[in-house]
Amino acid sequence: MSTAIDNLPQKSGKSRLNRWIIQPIKKQLTSGITPEKLSWTIALGITLGIFPIMGTTSALCLLFGFLLKLNQPILHLFKTLSYPLHLGLILVFIRLGQNLHGVPPIPFSIPEMMSRFKDSPTEFARDFGLAAWYGIQAWALAAIILIPALRHASLPLLRKLVRKKEAFA
Repeated sequence: MSTAIDNLPQKSGKSRLNRWIIQPIKKQLTSGITPEKLSWTIALGITLGIFPIMGTTSALCLLFGFLLKLNQPILHLFKTLSYPLHLGLILVFIRLGQNLHGVPPIPFSIPEMMSRFKDSPTEFARDFGLAAWYGIQAWALAAIILIPALRHASLPLLRKLVRKKEAFA
């Protein structure tokens, strides 16, 4: 069944942006999710997507999505879109956390870290676990600002999509 929102004019056909981001958001807006709830979902998806511990972002999204009754597909879509930021910000969050605590930076090199993990996972966890904790603390402080800012930025765009949908209804 085709809805009015499906018939909205599209500038460049089925571009990747339209197909993978805009259309799923439009579909959620037509299925009853409010722009307000969707904006929180987007904000949390991006923020959880940059959590500074590799391999934890999907589990975090599942947990928070379940607890807060958020739209899982949209949450994971924006978590996935933030992956390049995630990789780029891990070290930034760790360094910020170290600066907050006034501790000297731990030298990082991926080959050295892999070698140390293979040699002694316990020693690796002891040496780098504290750095991860510092990164989590810095991320949490950033999240306090980032979540409302992303929600505030996305809400007008989502409301505009709803207005367009209603205009074509």
